Amino acid sequence: MAWVHLVLAGILEIIWAFSMKKAAGFTLIVPSVITIVAMIASVVLLSLAMRSLPLGTAYTIWTGIGAVGAFAVGVIVLGEAATPMRLIAALLIVTGIVLMKLSGSAT
Repeated sequence: MAWVHLVLAGILEIIWAFSMKKAAGFTLIVPSVITIVAMIASVVLLSLAMRSLPLGTAYTIWTGIGAVGAFAVGVIVLGEAATPMRLIAALLIVTGIVLMKLSGSAT
């Protein structure tokens, strides 16, 4: 169940990053509320995952899902540049996430 919590926390990380962008500096109420609610829910789920997963594993994977997911949303939804260097950087983050999961330090 810890891995489910962690993945959901990572997805919420993506949601709050996107809604924060849409909140225009917290001047728009709906995306601002979505941002705050998603942030809180993401941290709560991360906390639940950390009950049984090592700190380094849980935090690294949580931030990695958020970073790569926010990058993907930026490219796909917001039309941000998908330059070769940015794609390589995202691939390296995904590689790190997979290696962390396979490292054996995770339960």
